[in-house]
Amino acid sequence: MKALNLITLALVIIGGINWGLVGAFQFDLVAALFGGQDAPLSRLVYILVGLSALWQLIPLFRGGHIGETRAQAGR
Repeated sequence: MKALNLITLALVIIGGINWGLVGAFQFDLVAALFGGQDAPLSRLVYILVGLSALWQLIPLFRGGHIGETRAQAGR
């Protein structure tokens, strides 16, 4: 479970950096690397980033539910 959390967190960070590049410079790094926004590989990356963001909601809500101190102690 810890490995999945780390992988999804990395994908969320990559997605955030990509959105920052789009907003600041109108440059989509994922599209540039994988052949455009409509390329199947780019779409797969976008889907994985989106699913990763949803997955990262679990620890966020779990931490808020049981208290930040206790959530961090369980890692």
